[in-house]
Amino acid sequence: MAGNSFGTLFNLTTFGESHGPAVGGVIDGCPSGLEVNFNAIQHELNRRRPGQSAIVTQRKEPDEVQFLSGIFEGKTTGAPIGFMVQNTNQKSGDYDHIKDAYRPSHADYTYDKKYGFRDYRGGGRSSARETISRVVAGAIAKQILPGITINAFVSSVGDIFIDKPYQALDFSLIESNDVRCPDSTTAEKMEAYIKEIRKQGDTVGGTVTCVIKGVPVGLGEPAFDKLHAELGKAMLSINAVKGFEYGSGFCGAKMKGSEHNDLFNTDGTTKSNLSGGIQGGISNGMDIYFRVAFKPVATIMQEQETIDKQGNIVKMQGRGRHDPCVVPRAVPIVEAMAAIVLADFYLINKSYTK
Repeated sequence: MAGNSFGTLFNLTTFGESHGPAVGGVIDGCPSGLEVNFNAIQHELNRRRPGQSAIVTQRKEPDEVQFLSGIFEGKTTGAPIGFMVQNTNQKSGDYDHIKDAYRPSHADYTYDKKYGFRDYRGGGRSSARETISRVVAGAIAKQILPGITINAFVSSVGDIFIDKPYQALDFSLIESNDVRCPDSTTAEKMEAYIKEIRKQGDTVGGTVTCVIKGVPVGLGEPAFDKLHAELGKAMLSINAVKGFEYGSGFCGAKMKGSEHNDLFNTDGTTKSNLSGGIQGGISNGMDIYFRVAFKPVATIMQEQETIDKQGNIVKMQGRGRHDPCVVPRAVPIVEAMAAIVLADFYLINKSYTK
């Protein structure tokens, strides 16, 4: 199985399955001498952790990270940083009924056809539990980035949207509710809707918006390694993501150039920011903002038709502990992947000036 690494200079390789002994990773390319804030890393893991509210999966895991290498006396040594998080609350029996059947819209079928074998317990490698490793790496990446802040939040659940621009939102309110929506009125509607969806044995999708402030001019490369292209790849690599748009996104396709152009101020900033902080694949110093679309979780608690390994039509119904809506727990994952991308380009930029 290829494709388990991400990044150029700041590089993360992840390992582990949902119902194996542990998940973890190796970070290569982290500069030496970085004083590691372990509490900040655990805080990000706690944000991603299951069982934290009534609207997410009730799997109970402490998700405490153990560092194995690359850190000495609280500082990075420049060597690969190895880490792991133990899995302590698996209920593999919840998946016995899909041992020979494929959940609709899940990775079950494609994994089995590609590899000829699959770990059906919790989806194995396709489980979102793999994102623990991304959150650890992202928390370290955030500590590399000077003066850069990354704030993601839930901007929609189903057809319930925040109707304010991000500039009008108070990001300090993101963690004030279980949905991680910085608008309290909208958050209440979202939470009530998710609870109703759960009662129906169903799931619902939504979007996460991310705003990055303080990015210097010059991150990104102009051809294949454009900053927005790498951010798009990072976001689309997250489980259940079906769409990515930055800046004006698809709305920009409806506009004329005279409407869309970001006119300059004398200091190089722009009067508007429909470019989303990136022009020609390179950051221009303005806020970078983008939106990520998550599909409904594939495993639902309603009976559906599917096929088994022999191609027979069979009935199946989801069991176990699953998120009725993944977006609240996806917020720290989106931030983590954004931080990994930015740290990578930040270190590439630094290498130019040596």
